[in-house]
Amino acid sequence: MGQADVEDGARPSKTREDSAELRDLRRRNRLLEQENEVLRRAAASLSQANLSGKGSTRS
Repeated sequence: MGQADVEDGARPSKTREDSAELRDLRRRNRLLEQENEVLRRAAASLSQANLSGKGSTRS
């Protein structure tokens, strides 16, 4: 009984495969959120640099 019934579909609950997939998806989501934050900060920094350098001449 127990987890074996869940794996066999005899009892409703999350299977080990479901739990592993959910864990992997949460890890991937966390990584993507961190990457998005880095990109947001880089874009803001570049935007600010462009605003402060608008009066200067570029070669």
